[in-house]
Amino acid sequence: MAGPGGASSAATAKGSPAAATAGSGALRRLPLALLVVFLAALVYSQIQPPPSKVPGAPGGPPVTAPRTRLRDGRHLAYLESGVPKEEAKHKIIFVHGFDCCRLDVLNVSQGLLQELGIYLLSFDRPGYAESDAHPARTEKSIALDIEELADNLQLGHKFHLIGFSMGGEIMWSCLKYIPHRLAGVAILAPVGNYWWSGFPPEVVEEAWHVQFPQDQRAVWVSHHLPWLTHWWNTQSLFPGSSVKSKNPIILSKEDTPLSQKFIDRTYKDQVRQLGEHDSLHRDMMVGFGKWGWSPVEMENPFAGAGEDVKVHLWHGAEDLYVPVQLSRYISKRLPWVIYHELPTAGHLFPVAAGMPDVIVRSLLLADD
Repeated sequence: MAGPGGASSAATAKGSPAAATAGSGALRRLPLALLVVFLAALVYSQIQPPPSKVPGAPGGPPVTAPRTRLRDGRHLAYLESGVPKEEAKHKIIFVHGFDCCRLDVLNVSQGLLQELGIYLLSFDRPGYAESDAHPARTEKSIALDIEELADNLQLGHKFHLIGFSMGGEIMWSCLKYIPHRLAGVAILAPVGNYWWSGFPPEVVEEAWHVQFPQDQRAVWVSHHLPWLTHWWNTQSLFPGSSVKSKNPIILSKEDTPLSQKFIDRTYKDQVRQLGEHDSLHRDMMVGFGKWGWSPVEMENPFAGAGEDVKVHLWHGAEDLYVPVQLSRYISKRLPWVIYHELPTAGHLFPVAAGMPDVIVRSLLLADD
């Protein structure tokens, strides 16, 4: 005797009107299922970024700058200026910001470079210009890249760092992961992560609403939905990041004339030549991503070391790219940071006439 669903029941049901109805229902659902699969594949293809180009490889841009090879096989392109490193009294590595490259190095006067014996090194961060992309980039890996770059170029055990904007945020990572290599640090208009622990809600709220709505959305996506960052920053349904699109609404009164220096760059097409995802989008995913620690809660990495290492933090009060409120609060929480707030400056003050020399003198000579 056959049980429920056994052979005799199946044989009886075979060819019955109910079976025919079920079969025709399945056939009717098939086009819908295929449509769902097609749409899912289409959406997936839209949110997947294209692979980055490789400098010097077929289909990639030519290599025109000197480069150094890291342990994992990636290359970093760099630019040297100032006095020869063998003769230098001070060695400074400059870390560029968002949508920039090694050629956007801080424009320190030749007179000051010679007077103080400064060797100045800048480099293309991973994915920019002529440095290989690093899809696994984290807030820690870039600090280790800088340390390895210094070792490859034989800068010695200690060097100074200056970082601007997104490069300024990287300074906090260097203070955490390679403090033993640092002779001094200048942090210029650094990007801040609204999700770092230690910020009071009212400080985050105030800073958040300094941003334009399209920037709030772009930052939110980078933090909460990083896998959607490429699509969000390339779609045309909603206004995208005003920083990425270089929308003039983000320029303060003092930034407006200074922005022309970036517009006039003869090399600006080189900045994104490997692709936008592993440069601009990766910056956003890492900079606004989920960190396992917070600069707001850092202890002085030089305490008890017997060395007088200075950390300077500079920010313009009228900055519309990166709200000053986060830097202002960090400076109150970290008494070992020397804070310089410029009351009328915006984000681009480091390129203002004379400011590079002011920043470097302050870093090397402890000038106010």
